[in-house]
Amino acid sequence: MSRLLAAVLTVAAAAALAVGAALGIVALLDATPDQPNTPLITYEHADQEH
Repeated sequence: MSRLLAAVLTVAAAAALAVGAALGIVALLDATPDQPNTPLITYEHADQEH
């Protein structure tokens, strides 16, 4: 009985660890970095003043 209990607890701990890791990865992927909205290339028009 002790071996069965140990196996069940190991499976439960592994499942909890897998769910926790999956939620952590999803949270990291969902985080958006702070980036300024500045264009890298700007085009100048002839009628535009500097």
